[in-house]
Amino acid sequence: MDIKDLKIDYYNSHPIQYFSPMLRLLSKKSDLHVYYFSGGENKVFFDKGFNQKIQWDVPLTEGYQHTFLKNYVNRSVRDNNFWDVFNPGVFKVIRKSPSKVVLVNGWSYSSFWMVMIAAKLFGKKVWLRAENPLNQELNKSRKVKLVKNFLFKNLLFKFFVNKCLYIGNQSHDFFTHYGVSDDRLVFTPYAVDNIFFNAEYEKYKDEKESLRQALNIPLQSTTILFCGKYIEKKRPLDLLKAFHALGNKSAFLVMLGEGELRPQMESYIKENNLHNILLTGFVNQTEISKYYSAADIFVMCSGMGETWGLSVNEAMNFALPVVVSETCGSSYDLVEQGVNGYSFPEGDIEQLTFCIQQLLQDHQLRISAGKKSKEIISNYSIEKTVDNIIAALEQEGS
Repeated sequence: MDIKDLKIDYYNSHPIQYFSPMLRLLSKKSDLHVYYFSGGENKVFFDKGFNQKIQWDVPLTEGYQHTFLKNYVNRSVRDNNFWDVFNPGVFKVIRKSPSKVVLVNGWSYSSFWMVMIAAKLFGKKVWLRAENPLNQELNKSRKVKLVKNFLFKNLLFKFFVNKCLYIGNQSHDFFTHYGVSDDRLVFTPYAVDNIFFNAEYEKYKDEKESLRQALNIPLQSTTILFCGKYIEKKRPLDLLKAFHALGNKSAFLVMLGEGELRPQMESYIKENNLHNILLTGFVNQTEISKYYSAADIFVMCSGMGETWGLSVNEAMNFALPVVVSETCGSSYDLVEQGVNGYSFPEGDIEQLTFCIQQLLQDHQLRISAGKKSKEIISNYSIEKTVDNIIAALEQEGS
């Protein structure tokens, strides 16, 4: 089928660094147009999680057709509030678009619902891609579950959505939990740009010593890496407590990130007289590969709200063993217990400490687990995501 016949419009809240490579590839294989509810061309913005103004140092909107829609809500900070974006112009855009398929990346903002309503009014198919894992859904209050059960089964997935694009096992189970049949499901693995990160791995894999010197990491240490915002959802204090409990003088902890919990983290470090810890501050996209390359173990201890955790994907591209909270959606797809790392119950400091200790004390396990990480992550690629979307588009047009 000719590329021009594979028309699809994609709607999202704003440009996201993780999604840009996938959109560029999808644009090469289809007639794609991306619409954003807010944001601009790599503009400086205040990130509430990092608690500072940032500007990504990688292109977010190059390589694909895109339009920034007029947002009638003038907010400099997105709070993940339903009314953070309001774009009634989508009705006109969708009415005029030749695309038969509209892909929305969630339902959390008012404009997503406008897109779905407009698509139905003008005879378009609605595809929905969402990250929500079932394990977190089942932990919500009874009232929330009752409301969502009614809205999703009787409205969203019954009348508005034609296909659901799931990102992993827990995402699949989320959709089926709300009555979506398998014939309406498309697997679009949650992925980073493996080709890019593998090239970075090859570039730096023999440079660990020089990287550690440049990054102020002790040369002979076994280095544990955290990568994320210093916020409650990421639970960075859990890792500090586990590191304290380890009492391993040869271990070094790098906490790559920034955020509002920095004062509490610094207080904990000082009160417990902890050493061998580096709080890096915000590190931009072009520099993070150096930290992955300098590390020996990767840890993500996030809680509710961490629907997947794409930094786990990144770390695995660098042949790192991983320790991941069971709350994170990625732990069900990317972690093979005792093989490429460990998963542990969220907030269980004792188990977190135990899992890290298994890797700290066994060099050969770290090596074999890292190799297995690279093998596993090769199956979670943007190439597979795009190929599956294209196959679904071709089926739609046949």
